[in-house]
Amino acid sequence: MIQPHWRSDMMAILGYFINQTGCKALAVNGVADHVHLFFSLRPALSVADVMRVAKANSSRWANQEIDLPRPFRWQTGYGVFSYSREAIPNVCAYIQRQEIHHAKVPFRKEYINLLTKHGVNYDEQYLFHDPL
Repeated sequence: MIQPHWRSDMMAILGYFINQTGCKALAVNGVADHVHLFFSLRPALSVADVMRVAKANSSRWANQEIDLPRPFRWQTGYGVFSYSREAIPNVCAYIQRQEIHHAKVPFRKEYINLLTKHGVNYDEQYLFHDPL
């Protein structure tokens, strides 16, 4: 779980590592149980490439820089959604308001509603696993 006292540092680190791939971080924010990474993707990279870099390096950073009761690890999977250029301001605003938004709507409920709304097939047993 991402703790409030180091959350902003983690968001900055994630944005930094996304930018290091040659992509451009547009908005990075999250709460205790999830993070949103909104970035423009370089055509030469896959989302998996960027996520591998961001997750591995931010985990390494957390384990080296923060006094944690157990090693920090990200969940294995992630969700990916694409947006049109016109949606960028609204998506950035949504990401910046995460704490306020999820005080009203639990993330799990919102995520499942998004999958359902957009016709994405999923098996709930594979969603939201704690890292090993």
